[in-house]
Amino acid sequence: MEDIEDLLAGSGNATPPGFRLPLAAAVGVGVGVGSKRNKLSSSPSPAIPGTQTIYIKTFGCSHNQSDSEYMAGQLSAFGYSLSDNPDQADLWLINTCTVKSPSQSAMDTIITKGKSSNKPLVVAGCVPQGSRNLKELEGISIVGVQQIDRVVEIVEETLKGHEVRLLTRKTLPALDLPKVRKNKFVEILPINVGCLGACTYCKTKHARGHLGSYTIDSLVGRVKSVISDGVKEIWLSSEDTGAYGRDIGVNLPTLLKALVAELPADASTMLRIGMTNPPYILEHLKEIAEILRHPCVYSFLHVPVQSGSDTVLTAMNREYTVSEFRTVVDTLTELVPEMQIATDIICGFPGETDEDFVQTVDLVKDYKFPQVHISQFYPRPGTPAARMKKVPSNVVKRRSRELTNVFESFTPYSGMEGKVERIWITDIASDGIHLVGHTKGYIQVLVLAPDDMLGASAMAKITSVGRWSVFGEVVETIDRVSDNKALNKLVPDRDLHSLCVNPAKSGGFSEEPESCACGSDICCSIDKSDVSRGTAVPQNQSNRNFVEWILRKREHLHKKVESELASGSVKKQDGKMKKWDFVDKVLLGGISISILTIIALVAALAFRVIWSR
Repeated sequence: MEDIEDLLAGSGNATPPGFRLPLAAAVGVGVGVGSKRNKLSSSPSPAIPGTQTIYIKTFGCSHNQSDSEYMAGQLSAFGYSLSDNPDQADLWLINTCTVKSPSQSAMDTIITKGKSSNKPLVVAGCVPQGSRNLKELEGISIVGVQQIDRVVEIVEETLKGHEVRLLTRKTLPALDLPKVRKNKFVEILPINVGCLGACTYCKTKHARGHLGSYTIDSLVGRVKSVISDGVKEIWLSSEDTGAYGRDIGVNLPTLLKALVAELPADASTMLRIGMTNPPYILEHLKEIAEILRHPCVYSFLHVPVQSGSDTVLTAMNREYTVSEFRTVVDTLTELVPEMQIATDIICGFPGETDEDFVQTVDLVKDYKFPQVHISQFYPRPGTPAARMKKVPSNVVKRRSRELTNVFESFTPYSGMEGKVERIWITDIASDGIHLVGHTKGYIQVLVLAPDDMLGASAMAKITSVGRWSVFGEVVETIDRVSDNKALNKLVPDRDLHSLCVNPAKSGGFSEEPESCACGSDICCSIDKSDVSRGTAVPQNQSNRNFVEWILRKREHLHKKVESELASGSVKKQDGKMKKWDFVDKVLLGGISISILTIIALVAALAFRVIWSR
């Protein structure tokens, strides 16, 4: 059936089943395997709605991630449990991406696995919205990108064995729906859906549609709400941030000024502006630069260029020239201190010649972008580019490798050693040792610090630099979350090894992450994470104490020394390596005291036994 109302017709009850209970505006729900909630509902009764466990898998951009968080919030508010273990779940909710063929293939794989496991399936996102008649979606409930506020209804009816489809709607979902954030410190805020462009390679437009902007008042209200929830970063997300408001008579600078006015004066909460295509910010460059200079706004912008050749850009129907892209980058770099620009490149677009590719390489060499997402061209069914004559696949791969090698040869953070930067700490690195902070220019800084520093701002001295991030040490805390109850409310249980931030490569992108070609912002490789797992702040957290942090730091220091010895960067003194630092001495002292205490107890016990005889 095409709409759930068909199922309810004649029931005599006009209230959809998913809204029988009131939904709270904010839901603090811990998710993931091992949570108390999952244990209590491990054997739910299938006859009682809201007692089952849901597994959510998300592919694609940050806009998709936000949609999954909203769907997770509504399901949690209604009583459903969320699990990152698909085998333990009663239903799988798959939020899909249609940007590239690999992401859709991944969707096909998980659907096949779900069917073979006899799991009820609900497919959401851009794939069903843009290609509702796919063979893979036969017999499966689907929910469109603008129907996420009715996910509870879809899940309820699917668990009853019904196939339902919700794809047609003309109004945007409300921003104040319940939400379970993957990172409790980060709010992904969609400011509009769809776009004004008509790129010949883009399938996202088929799914997200024409531009639809939220009102400034609704967005300001959401910002106020999430700040009161303890959010420390707000990511503005959309298919094209720069096009915001053109359908409702306002523009992006007007919105940004209104949002910035609501941010705390101490810059404890930061704003990050999402991806914008060049055409829609050219007329606002000075105003955008003024916003990016604001203390509460990261000096970072994702501006996709896609090609360094005007010929290719025309074939893509990108509606700007390379010269105009250079104007955007040059102006922002000149007017905004510490400005960082990220961009996207598509290699092997139909008709791209060797000369066109050389122009792209030269553009990347000129600017030495710290972050470049390099993607091979994927023809998407139904797009004009799919009908164009393709570049041979071996040529596409060669160009992609060549450009990747050029990009990885840059050292964008050299010269930062010794500098003291303010950072905002919101993540744990995938190594389980470092916390992840960002500078005003959104450069990733890895620091050794206790977990209660999450959500805090600090001054950090940069001690060393890498290709994708820099390392630092905290020298002064500016804003510290010290109350454990407040921390537990903000940070869900987490798994240290299931973080989407990769300290080895999160500063740049090669061929593997999802392309944000016409999609959302630079954080688009969410296809490896689930809402129930916790992408920016992972799940299954048990707060470590100071001793555990000391052990973690000691392990890191030893690894660092071993690495430096292997590379020859550490010199031996008098034929010996200096091993005993302060941490080692503290640990040795603690161990010695423990041993002496045990000996004393054993001796006392032996003496007591002898005396009793």
